[in-house]
Amino acid sequence: MTADPLARGYADIRLRREGAAVEVSLARPEARNALTAVTLRELTEVAHDLRRRSDVSAVILSGSPTFFSAGADVADFENRIRAPTLLETRDVVMAGPDMCRAWEEIEAVTIAAIEGYCVGGACALALACDFRILGASAFLRLPEVALGVNMSWRTVPRVTALAGPSRAKRFVIFGERTDAPTCLDWGLADEVVADGAAVEAAQAWAARVAALPPLPVRMTKEQVNATAHALSHAASYMDRDQYLVTSRSRDFAEGREAFLRRRTPEFGGD
Repeated sequence: MTADPLARGYADIRLRREGAAVEVSLARPEARNALTAVTLRELTEVAHDLRRRSDVSAVILSGSPTFFSAGADVADFENRIRAPTLLETRDVVMAGPDMCRAWEEIEAVTIAAIEGYCVGGACALALACDFRILGASAFLRLPEVALGVNMSWRTVPRVTALAGPSRAKRFVIFGERTDAPTCLDWGLADEVVADGAAVEAAQAWAARVAALPPLPVRMTKEQVNATAHALSHAASYMDRDQYLVTSRSRDFAEGREAFLRRRTPEFGGD
């Protein structure tokens, strides 16, 4: 008898099943749930395992009780992109986009339960889910542009589909904290609940999904995604190459140095 892949052990995530719902939790609280190569690989693997599970109607993605994730682990990521060749580096930087796509392709309904901060790559992952439920003090933020690089992970089309062009530009370009009420108003969140209640609310959503006939639910999800993201690949397939360019710019070095030293950056367009 083949072992259930959901029963395997993971280093950076935890799985819990309740009926037809599976909860996937980030489990690096000592590192603010920062996403390392291991985390990305495990999140991708579990998404592949869940993709066509007919016995799972909903997947809940959560962080810690008071924060979701600080985003990509900068030190880990910088070590990985120092590959010997640009071709190898180009392959390394696909880990994030591949993870987001794997979560977007899960046939069951996916619900991100977000408390506290949800930043950068973690925000990209949450935006690849079907729904987002935020605690009252939670916020989303994509700081990449303000640091001197483009927002990659094929996230911009997802933001645009949810919030519209103007708000997508504000959200991505300015890289500011977008609080829970604003996220709800812009379409980046689907419900705002009291702090500490996001997972419980997500479980209630999962129960609503489980009570529905599974075939039309999955068909509807697939149809909506196909319509909303019909041109997403054409719009974003180059964003990893854009990242390779911008991450080698002087402005990125300046942005990162200014962030670490908590000073105002001086960008020169180079």
